[in-house]
Amino acid sequence: MEKEFAQDLLDYIYESPTAFHAVKTSEKLLTSKGFEELKLNKKWGLKVGGKYFVTKNSSSIIAFVINSDKIEEEGFRIIGSHSDSPTFRIKPNAEMSVENTYLKLNTEAYGGAILSTWLDRPLSIAGRVVLKSTETLYPREELININKPICIIPNLAIHLNRGVNEGYKFNKQKDMLPLVGLINETLEKDDFLLNQISENLKINKEEILDFDLLLYEYEKGCLMGANEEFISSSRLDNLSMAHASLHGLLDAKGKKGINVVAVFDNEEVGSSTKQGADSNMLLNILERICLCLEKDREEFFTAIYSSYMISADLAHAVHPNIGEKHDPTNRPVVGGGPVIKISANQSYTSDAFSAAVYKSLCDKINVKYQEFVNRSDERGGSTIGPISSTHLDIPSVDIGSPILAMHSIRELGNVEDHSKIYKTFVELYQI
Repeated sequence: MEKEFAQDLLDYIYESPTAFHAVKTSEKLLTSKGFEELKLNKKWGLKVGGKYFVTKNSSSIIAFVINSDKIEEEGFRIIGSHSDSPTFRIKPNAEMSVENTYLKLNTEAYGGAILSTWLDRPLSIAGRVVLKSTETLYPREELININKPICIIPNLAIHLNRGVNEGYKFNKQKDMLPLVGLINETLEKDDFLLNQISENLKINKEEILDFDLLLYEYEKGCLMGANEEFISSSRLDNLSMAHASLHGLLDAKGKKGINVVAVFDNEEVGSSTKQGADSNMLLNILERICLCLEKDREEFFTAIYSSYMISADLAHAVHPNIGEKHDPTNRPVVGGGPVIKISANQSYTSDAFSAAVYKSLCDKINVKYQEFVNRSDERGGSTIGPISSTHLDIPSVDIGSPILAMHSIRELGNVEDHSKIYKTFVELYQI
C-alpha cells in the first residue's frame, strides 16, 4: 500500500508540470470524490456535510469539508502547502538565434534552483495561455503541455572549461538558456513559441494575448533503491505535501469543525502575491465560510482562535556524504518519519505549544517524528508558515517529510515517509 501511494504521488507530479497543472490535477481528484467547485465572484451556498473547493489565478486551490456547524467552538483544521517549484520562466520575445544556426529561448530563473542539475536533461515546456474573448476583462485561459522533450541546456565540454569541477559559477542569463533546435526551412526563428502554442491548442496565433510558460524535466519520477524505498522525482518540493494533504482530506472521517487544505502559489519567490500565503486569500475564505453558515463576526473570531494549522513543506535530511552541514544533535534522516522544523529566529513557525500538538498526533497513531534545527552558523530556508501566521494568528507548526537534494531538478524522498506524514494529516482531520 505504501508503494502504491508513492506511485500515485509520482503520477500526480507527472500530471502537474507547473502550478497551473497541479491545481487542475487537484481539481480532477476532488471532483471525482464529490467536491463542488465554488467561484470567488459568485454567491456561495454551503451546508453541513458539504465538500467544496475554490481556486485563484488557476495556480492556488483551497478545499474544505464542513463536518459540523459548531465552528465557533470547534474551529478549522488547516494544512497548507504550495504548488510551485524552482524552474525557468520563458520571457516575452524569447527566440534567440546563434551563429545563424541554433535556436534558443531567453528565460528567467524562478526560485532558487540548483542550476547545474538542469543541464544535459531533456526538458519540456508547459504553462498557461491567455486568449482573446468577447469580454475584455475576462480573457479565456487554456493550459498547455508540449509533453515532449523539446529543449535542453547543454553543458560546456570540460576541455573548454577546465575549472568546472572546482566550483564554476553559472550565469543565469548566459549559461542557462535552453536550446530548442537548428534553424532551417522547417524551423524558423520568428514566432516559434506562438507556432508551438497554436499547433498544440489548435487555435489561430492571432487569438493568443499572453502566456506563462515554464520549463520542466520531461522524464517521469520513479521508485528506486535496493528495495525501491526511495522516491526520485522533480517537484517533490512541494507537490508531495499537496498530494498527502489532499488525500488526508479525502480519507478522513472528521466529525468536528471544518477541515481545510490550502495549496498556495509563489512560495519559492516569497509568497507576496494575491495567490500566495502572504495575502488575505485564506483568511477571507475562512470568514466567508462562517458567513455562509450564518455565523456573525464575533463567532468568526472564536472559530479562528479555536483553530490549528500545519505548514507542510519538505525538510532537509542529513546528507550521507556531507553530514557536517547539519546540527550536531538534531539529525533527521530519510525514512525516519515526519520532521518538525524549529528556528529561534522564526523562519519556521513552530513553537513549543504547536509542536506539542503535532507530537501528540504522531504518538496517538504510533508514527515516529524527528526534529530539524539549522546549525547556528547556517541561515537555512523558510516556509509559508511564518508568512501565513502574519495573516492568520493561530497556533501553527512547520513540518515536512525529510528529503535529499532539495531544489535539485531531481529530489530524493522516501516511500514510508510519504505514507507516515499522510497518516498524521488524516489524524489531524479526525480529532
